[in-house]
Amino acid sequence: MGKTMRAVVARQYGGPEVLELADVPRPGCAPGEVLVRVLAAGVNPVDAECRGGKAEEWFGAGPHTWGWDVSGVVVEVGEGVADLRPGDEVYGMPRFPALAGAYAEFVSAPAAELAAKPAGLRHVDAAALPLSGLTALQTLDRLGVGAGDRLLVNGAAGGVGHLAVQLAKARGASVVAVAREANHDFLRGLGADEVVDYTTTDVATAVGEVDAVLDCVGRDGLVELVRPGGAHARVPDAATGPTALEEAAARRGVRVVRHVVAPDGAGLVTLAGHVDRGELTVDVGSVLPLHEVAAAHKLVDEGISRGKLVLMPLD
Repeated sequence: MGKTMRAVVARQYGGPEVLELADVPRPGCAPGEVLVRVLAAGVNPVDAECRGGKAEEWFGAGPHTWGWDVSGVVVEVGEGVADLRPGDEVYGMPRFPALAGAYAEFVSAPAAELAAKPAGLRHVDAAALPLSGLTALQTLDRLGVGAGDRLLVNGAAGGVGHLAVQLAKARGASVVAVAREANHDFLRGLGADEVVDYTTTDVATAVGEVDAVLDCVGRDGLVELVRPGGAHARVPDAATGPTALEEAAARRGVRVVRHVVAPDGAGLVTLAGHVDRGELTVDVGSVLPLHEVAAAHKLVDEGISRGKLVLMPLD
C-alpha cells in the first residue's frame, strides 16, 4: 500500500460542515513537479465559493480537496526539475484554477509555479500571499498603473486590496484607499495617500477623478470616477462576461479589466523581492489548525473584513 496523508475532503458541495479530515493517498511527483510538505495553507474566498458549488460544472462531483495557497518545504523532486531540491522552502499557488489540494499535509506542484519563500516571512505569512498577491500584481500590470498615476482601491483593507495599496505605492502611484474608518490607520501605515470611509462619505464627491480603479468589492458605479482613457478593474466575478459595467465604461472611454489570476513563478519572485525590500507586508488575521477548517470557512462566509486566514496542517 502506498503512503497516505491527512487532508481535508469535501464529498459534496455545501456549507463549511461538508469539510472533514480523512486519510488519503499522498500525491506522486510527475516530471517537472515537486512534492511539498505543507507547513501552512492560505484560505481565500474562492475556496469557499468552490466548496459551496459555484463552479460545480468545472470541478464535477468530487470528492474534492480545496485550497491553493501553500508554503512549505520540498521533500521530493520529479524528473527534469533543476532549480529546486529537497529542503528548499517554497511558496505558491499551483494549478489554479484546476485543483491543487492545498488543505493537506503534502501537495504536488509544477516546479515552475513555485518560488523561494520570501526570506523575511514565516511560512504562515507566506501562505497568505500567493493568490491575493498575484491577483493584485497581475491586475495592476493590466491596468498599467505606474509612477504619478492616481489609483483608487475599493475594499482596500481586504486580502487583495491591502496588497494592491502597497504594490501601487512601490510603483510610485498615489493611492486612494476606500474602506471603513476602523481600517484607516492600518491603510495609512501601508502608505495610502488618502483614505475614504464609504459608509459615511460620498466617495465620488470626496475623491474626484482618478486614473484607474481597482475594485475588490464590485461597486461598478466607481467607473464614473475614471478619467477618459483610464482603466477600471473588477476583481470579483472577473471571469464573467461583459455587463452594464462595460457599457458605462465605453461611454466614458474607459477600459475595463477583468483578470483571472494565473500561476506565475516569476510573479512570486517579484512579490518576494518587494517583501525582502520592506515594500510589502501581509496582514494575517487568524491562524487555525487544519482540523478547524470548517470554522475558517465559516469566517470567510460571514465576510471577515481584515486579515488573511491560514491553516496549519497537523503534526
